[in-house]
Amino acid sequence: MLSITACGTNNTQNSGEAVQATNEGANGGNTEEPKAEAQKVELKVQIGSPRFKEQFEKYFEQFKAKELAEKNINVTVDLEMPNPDQAKQVLQARLASNDAPDIFDVHANDLTTYEKAGYLEDLTSQPAIATLYDSVKNTVTLDGKVVALPLESLAWGYLYNKKIFSDVGITPPQTLDEMKAAVDKLNAAKIKPFLLAFQESWVPQLMTALSLGGIISSENPDWIEKMNKGEASYADVQGIFNIIDLINANGTDKPFEVGNEAGSTEFANGKAAMWIQGPWNAETLLKVNPEFEFGVAPLPVSNNAAGTMINLSTSTTLAVSKTSENKEVALDLLNYILDEKDSSALFQELKFNPVSSVHKYEVFPWVNEASEYVAQGKTYQDLKLPNGVTDEQAKLLQSYFVKEVTKEQFISTMDKAWATAVKAAQ
Repeated sequence: MLSITACGTNNTQNSGEAVQATNEGANGGNTEEPKAEAQKVELKVQIGSPRFKEQFEKYFEQFKAKELAEKNINVTVDLEMPNPDQAKQVLQARLASNDAPDIFDVHANDLTTYEKAGYLEDLTSQPAIATLYDSVKNTVTLDGKVVALPLESLAWGYLYNKKIFSDVGITPPQTLDEMKAAVDKLNAAKIKPFLLAFQESWVPQLMTALSLGGIISSENPDWIEKMNKGEASYADVQGIFNIIDLINANGTDKPFEVGNEAGSTEFANGKAAMWIQGPWNAETLLKVNPEFEFGVAPLPVSNNAAGTMINLSTSTTLAVSKTSENKEVALDLLNYILDEKDSSALFQELKFNPVSSVHKYEVFPWVNEASEYVAQGKTYQDLKLPNGVTDEQAKLLQSYFVKEVTKEQFISTMDKAWATAVKAAQ
């Protein structure tokens, strides 16, 4: 009897333990309530930089995992990356039809236009903004409000092939005559001086950006102000054509068959010594040729070396739509762009300059080279032209190259375009 009783007791106890174990297994090993179903949120993001598609998609996957783990929000990121030539038009069409992306990129020079139209969320109090370097933060601050998050802070000029320069025995020219001499040496060595990639109008437009910047900053500092008042003309700065004509006459063949991607391949493979293009193309160039050594130098615009200057600018910025229905998650993603743990790897992979105190990585050789000119005071702040003026310059430069537009027609058309843009902004 004692033996039977003992066995019975043990069986009862074991059965109880089995039931308890089963219950614990059903609850994940604890007695907490099952986790609530994740909230689903779709974010629409537009960034006009398709060359960085792989990097942003990877980074957004990290964000999605972080948001799910920390906030139980299942985020879908609908990423649209139009070509830079169409990005502004695509964005403006979406804004006009009340289909604004939750997050979208804007050139820093265009922020005033979008802010006046009421499209931009105030980001001043966001944690990421507090980490920005002051010099960078100033470029996205309007009337004391930070309206966008900077991605690309740049010190830029044209790109040059360091090996070709060394082989031919030339250094970056500091005057127009020195550039002509360098071009002669390159031609004598059977090397094309300039790469031309005119298929996308934003690329040749960089010639105007740099040449106008140098001439205005050194010789006509009040030109933009006078243009806005109708008291000046492109004829006052027609010296820009000296360097533009030199580039066009000494460039690679069939430029309208070459876009930015193909141009990057050709330049990285040594098809020309110089390219009027910025260091934002570094990632693309080094993907083509990881051993490629390029430098950044200011573009000479006259024989006054004071006008040979590096452009300081913030180009790509990220804004949050004021009408976003998923603003909290959109702001989470915006702040994650400058995440203390993860963003250094992103910016380094994109080959972007550090913009924040959270960035801990070694800057690139071309950044140091451009910084030497900055230290010498040979810089100017990126010009702020009226909305639409840059696009008009871009189209005219393509027509000017094929001689469909004369210098005089370029000047008169741009004067009209500027006056129209000023009037539209009033």
